[in-house]
Amino acid sequence: MQIDDGQIRRVTFDRPAQKNAMTGAVARELADAVGTVEADTHDAVLITGRGDAFSAGGDIEAMAAREETAAEAHTRVRETLGAVAEAVLTAPVPVVARVDGDAVGAGLSLVAVCDFAYAAETARFGASFVNVGLVPDMGGTTILPRLVGLRRLKELAFTGELVDADAAAEMDLLNAAVPAAELDDRVDDLLGTLGEQPTANIGLAKQAIHDNLGRGWREGLAHEAHVQSLAYDTPAHERGVEAFLAGDSPEFDDL
Repeated sequence: MQIDDGQIRRVTFDRPAQKNAMTGAVARELADAVGTVEADTHDAVLITGRGDAFSAGGDIEAMAAREETAAEAHTRVRETLGAVAEAVLTAPVPVVARVDGDAVGAGLSLVAVCDFAYAAETARFGASFVNVGLVPDMGGTTILPRLVGLRRLKELAFTGELVDADAAAEMDLLNAAVPAAELDDRVDDLLGTLGEQPTANIGLAKQAIHDNLGRGWREGLAHEAHVQSLAYDTPAHERGVEAFLAGDSPEFDDL
């Protein structure tokens, strides 16, 4: 795993010979890299992969070498792949997936839990868990069906089929599929836009959206009001109102 820190924390899977498959150690490192970002110092997290794959999901060789009970497996999955999903979903800044290559298994789930996902048109996607007798994890049964729909997820999860990037975009797994030569420009444009927005306030919106996924509408409205009350008390709100009344565009790039 390569981590380049700055206003954009860039996290790169760096096991190209293994198609960037995730071991427990890699998952823990990824969860820590995403989980330690701060809205005061970071605008976003970018996750990508080196080589011709985004991530092939779980490391099959590591699976073959494991000897563990069901209870031990539960703890391991929750503390590794589950921790990655939780870190991404609760990060106080947007998390962006840049996909230039195949994203299958947990790699597909990681794309799903990110806030934005852009892919090269040559990328492929699949819920390949069934091919090794497993079920979707890293948010594959919680967030993924909310993106692509219940029937489409069942088709992916029960057949293990691969779909191309255009199909993934049509089912809302991606924001867009673009020619490979345009991928970096598209992602950089997004990151530039995010850098101009009030990061802490984006974090509040993300918190409300994700916290309300499992709530009924009454409880959701109450929580939404709570988070909005926090946003009202931020410099970004004050600055935005002042700019609007003055007929100007607000500048949030230092927030």
